[in-house]
Amino acid sequence: MTEHEPQMPFTGKVAVVTGGARGQGRSHALALAERGADVAVCDVCADVDTVPYPMATSEDLEATVRAVEATGRRCVATVVDVRDAGAVDAFVRSVEGELGPADIAIANAGITAITPISTISPAEWSTLIDINLTGTFNLIRAVAPGMAERGAGRIVTVASMMGRSANPAICGYVASKWGVIGLTKSIALELAASGVTVNAVAPGNVRTPMIENDWFVKTMRPDLEVPTFDDLAFPLASLHPMGVPWIEPEEITGAVLYLCSDAARHVTGSVIDVNAGASGAFTA
Repeated sequence: MTEHEPQMPFTGKVAVVTGGARGQGRSHALALAERGADVAVCDVCADVDTVPYPMATSEDLEATVRAVEATGRRCVATVVDVRDAGAVDAFVRSVEGELGPADIAIANAGITAITPISTISPAEWSTLIDINLTGTFNLIRAVAPGMAERGAGRIVTVASMMGRSANPAICGYVASKWGVIGLTKSIALELAASGVTVNAVAPGNVRTPMIENDWFVKTMRPDLEVPTFDDLAFPLASLHPMGVPWIEPEEITGAVLYLCSDAARHVTGSVIDVNAGASGAFTA
């Protein structure tokens, strides 16, 4: 391979990505495929009760498949609700049958909400915890035993800068993302001797449909009669010391690719912050 030839570090690998229909999940899936991996993606492809913005669609999932296949790699796509452990198990088994055992697993599926403790309902709380935290657990539980048996594997979870800090009115989201980091670290120690690494990325505000929607815009800018996404630039930039309002999904993907690579074979139980400087205010 010359310096001008593309790097294909994941040739022969199989990667599984939850929440892969759009946003960060699609970015991760496409980048892994571009570097040689066959990819399996899943998403719920339906709106979810108590989630106040549109979820991904079947058309979104099909668009991810087309993008992956355009790289020349194989792609398997399935509609899966990550809250359903049996469905996640079945998805991983189907991937093994079609592509082979998972070498890489990206627990990306997640939602957000802005609800004060005085008004959040038990159902809203449960949905946040069940998708963000239990959904992550369900994927890890499905892939980890096989990876450990084979003596190799990369697991990457998607937390948040709010998994290492906090803000008002998002207690459910914060709790779920702190939980993702704790889960990641515990399983990293459990699997440390097996050759399987388990790490997290903790993004800041990422420009995906999770924040680029009417509900989020109106919630963040109640002072404006008809706010647009561009009207979020100031409030979102205030959360990033570097002054940028949002980060592109591909920037998070860069950290994911590192954690999946051979260069990170001795990195486990770690959290990589990609948050435009917000981690400078963390205590450690």
